[in-house]
Amino acid sequence: MENNWQEQLKDLLNCDLKSLYPLARTIKRELEFYVGPTNSGKTYNAMKKLKEANSGLYLAPLRLLALEGYEDLKESNIDASLITGEEQILNEEAAHICSTIEMIDFDLEVDVAIIDEVQMLEDIDRGWAWVNAIIGVPAKKVIMTGSVNALDAVKKIASYLGEDLNIIRHKRKNELRVLPKWTPLDKLENGTALIAFSRAEVLKLKQKLQKKYSVSVIYGNLSPEVRRDEARRFRDGQTQILIATDAISMGLNLPIKTILFTTDTKFDGISKRKISVNEIVQIAGRAGRFGLFEAGYLGATRRDVLEYIKDEFEAPIKTIKPPFKVKINNSQLENLSMHLKTKSLAKVLNFFALNMKFAGPFEAANLSSMLETSRIIDSKDGLSLEEKYLLAQAPITTKSTIIVQAFNSYIASVIKKRPNHYKPSITLPKKAITQKDLLLVEDEVKKISLYLWLSYKLPEIFPDHEKAYILRNSFNAFIEKSLKGVLIDDRDVEKPPFKNRNIKNRASTKKQEDKREFSDKKRYRKSFNRN
Repeated sequence: MENNWQEQLKDLLNCDLKSLYPLARTIKRELEFYVGPTNSGKTYNAMKKLKEANSGLYLAPLRLLALEGYEDLKESNIDASLITGEEQILNEEAAHICSTIEMIDFDLEVDVAIIDEVQMLEDIDRGWAWVNAIIGVPAKKVIMTGSVNALDAVKKIASYLGEDLNIIRHKRKNELRVLPKWTPLDKLENGTALIAFSRAEVLKLKQKLQKKYSVSVIYGNLSPEVRRDEARRFRDGQTQILIATDAISMGLNLPIKTILFTTDTKFDGISKRKISVNEIVQIAGRAGRFGLFEAGYLGATRRDVLEYIKDEFEAPIKTIKPPFKVKINNSQLENLSMHLKTKSLAKVLNFFALNMKFAGPFEAANLSSMLETSRIIDSKDGLSLEEKYLLAQAPITTKSTIIVQAFNSYIASVIKKRPNHYKPSITLPKKAITQKDLLLVEDEVKKISLYLWLSYKLPEIFPDHEKAYILRNSFNAFIEKSLKGVLIDDRDVEKPPFKNRNIKNRASTKKQEDKREFSDKKRYRKSFNRN
């Protein structure tokens, strides 16, 4: 009996990933990789192929990009549906779907599928979604778009699949030049984007520069709707300068002439480090939008930063190396739970990460965000393993008091099988006075996004989808209005103007905010669109 149990566990812990996607294996798929830098037209050309197809699928890294793809198809008079983790616009007549990559339906066969920004397969938290899509999307033609650092990775996965890969190389449509001198903040030209690496630094620069320039800001903690509105203001010429984190490195076609780095270091959650050549190239590529400028320009606001940026920009980019991350699926979760005789989600996830073996260039993912959430969930009684796994994939950040308290409330409703009606944690005043006021509203929008995500997964328990959607629009409008005005440093005001309903603390402490700032890109990556 013991030997039989060990043999079953051994079989369970050895997986040939491609066998998990039977429909894709029945199709003679053509793989194409449109590879090239930003501003090379690769996504534009891929979308042309999608529009020509009788049926198609666009898989986006962000809700914002899924929406842009959806609107692009509609403008071309092609019926389409939009599917993200918190928003679904379904058209029964449509044969084209635009969705965030985690929302892929592996049982829906199409003629053409686009997997956008395929270099994201290197991402620690979300890379598994690109791996699954490349291997499992049931399409006759699979078009991947991405940067050259993903080329070897795509080749290795294609070789594992035994499928032919056609590589279509794209070159940048105009030149990207490095400025010979650093640029002082009082001599910025219209169409300049300043890059910082935290929300605090972005707002600090905004406060400093808005006396001389009209300014738009983009950072990861802002919702996609607000980022889009800030981008629109910059695109329409309502603002002269854009101040942003690396949240602009994907999506959002912007009329940026010059990218200026204000620093060459970022906090990555563990320590401060120098930004990499890959990060510099991805961000710098946003300068010099083809059709608007003859060239794009790259520089810095400090002499030492410019020297570093110039040296790194001229260095070869770093190739994505295997193994590529694979996330546990429902079947593996249930079987491992049964063999381990445990209902602890954290124990099963840890066991999977340490012991699972895959054929090909893959390894089990140890998803830190899911493990962190699973510890909260495991502390609650009355949840099935399936419910735990669902909740562990919810788009939350444990750095926010508002969101953690809301999440605990939502878990309680799932346990009791009772409807949870959406209640805001704050009452909006006419405007935000301080940066901390704004942070509180940003977190409320994330709380709404969490509720909307749950409303699609468990609609009977979270029935207030329409109410939450309307409230999100209201909170986003408040943020947009606040960003157009002047935000005072928190130290200059004794009390924020908010009436607090459900939380003990009016806002996160400065320490908590600092911990969240490193997550701008991580928040951007997750984009609250998972699953």
